[in-house]
Amino acid sequence: MRKATEALLGIDTSNYTTSIAVIDQKGSILIDERKPLKVKQGERGLRQSDALFQHMENLPSMIESTLAAVAPQSIVGIAASDRPRPIDGSYMPVFNAGVSFARTLAAALSVPFYSFSHQEGHLSAASFRTSLDKQSSYLAMHLSGGTCEMLLVEDQSIKIIGKSLDISFGQVLDRVGVAMGLSFPCGHEMDKLALGLSERSEPLKAVTLIGLDLNLSGLETQSSKRWGAGGIEPPFIAKAILIEISRTLIQWVEKGLAETECKSVLF
Repeated sequence: MRKATEALLGIDTSNYTTSIAVIDQKGSILIDERKPLKVKQGERGLRQSDALFQHMENLPSMIESTLAAVAPQSIVGIAASDRPRPIDGSYMPVFNAGVSFARTLAAALSVPFYSFSHQEGHLSAASFRTSLDKQSSYLAMHLSGGTCEMLLVEDQSIKIIGKSLDISFGQVLDRVGVAMGLSFPCGHEMDKLALGLSERSEPLKAVTLIGLDLNLSGLETQSSKRWGAGGIEPPFIAKAILIEISRTLIQWVEKGLAETECKSVLF
């Protein structure tokens, strides 16, 4: 067990990962443990009830191992993500698992409980100890399995200034990847396929910007048609999708910087 020192324990129960972390008073990470949720082969995701159940199963053993490594008496606060975004009405059942365990643990240890949104957690973790800590405003790109947003971060406020009007980049990768027989979530396997291909892949020009918004369903449609037509191997499709995502992101970010006059971007 580590030497007792003041520490904060945080829990995040997102749609596909159960996470626990512990930091000390200097911000050093003492524990960083994550357990992906299980998705059956061929499925394109989990129902909220199934994800919530898996979080409830994962957390007891993860908390036990954390408290075996960090002295419980050193923990001075417990935090958990309680919603997707820091806005009224933002809600997903999966976060109830983390909040329930965090509040129970805080009560048992007689320490304060703190809540934050999943999005705030992403921004804080990614900007921690970077030059962005000293900047009053910057752009942030929140790109995940179900989120595709351009954010303007000013002091403590977070404003969505651009977004996908239909599906996310992650959903494009997952839907096409599952159709090609890859395991969900498919991003990692799509990366490996694309990086392993030295040959050129025929480009896709399937995404257009509408102001600072965009539509991505055309990228899924074109990619699925290529696969369904046969004769094109998965690495070529994966590479074409990722190149188109990269092209779109560059164009999108340049437009966002021009319109906001921000100098920095957080991915």
